[in-house]
Amino acid sequence: MKNIIVKDKEFKLLLSEAEIKRSIKNIADKINKDLEGKKPLFLAVLNGSFMFAADLMKNITIPCEICFVKLTSYQGMQSGGKVKEVFGLSEHFDGRTVVIVEDIIDSGCTMQQLLETLSSRNPGEIRIATLLLKPESLQCDLKLDYVAFEIPNDFVVGYGMDYDGYGRNFGEVYTLVK
Repeated sequence: MKNIIVKDKEFKLLLSEAEIKRSIKNIADKINKDLEGKKPLFLAVLNGSFMFAADLMKNITIPCEICFVKLTSYQGMQSGGKVKEVFGLSEHFDGRTVVIVEDIIDSGCTMQQLLETLSSRNPGEIRIATLLLKPESLQCDLKLDYVAFEIPNDFVVGYGMDYDGYGRNFGEVYTLVK
């Protein structure tokens, strides 16, 4: 497939739609087995995880619920370092198994803040499912339960992830051409 242009940057294919769907199916199969009988609450982190969450939920066969939270730490192509909750949590988490659904874990700061926020709501357990992980960028000690792909420390777009709001609509993941 040819390279794409998003705003003023060129990106090349990193993960095809077929690879992504196959990996999500594998994660869903593990979740279905691991959480059978627990009726988990999936908590999708917007905006980036919307495609991952939708495709993951299509493969979840156990009774469950889904809700959404919007947190942000990126500005342009850089992690802002400061995480702010744009709109939050209204569900009850007491004793529940919560599966956080994230598009990408870079530094881990966003996830760490979300875990702190959730822990005050007394969940029974928290698991983390992420489409992408950048191990070289990780700055926080996180237990990640379900990781679809480990990728290099490159800027990516597509499959819900963006560059200044653009590029989320692609069904594949693309990496910045340097």
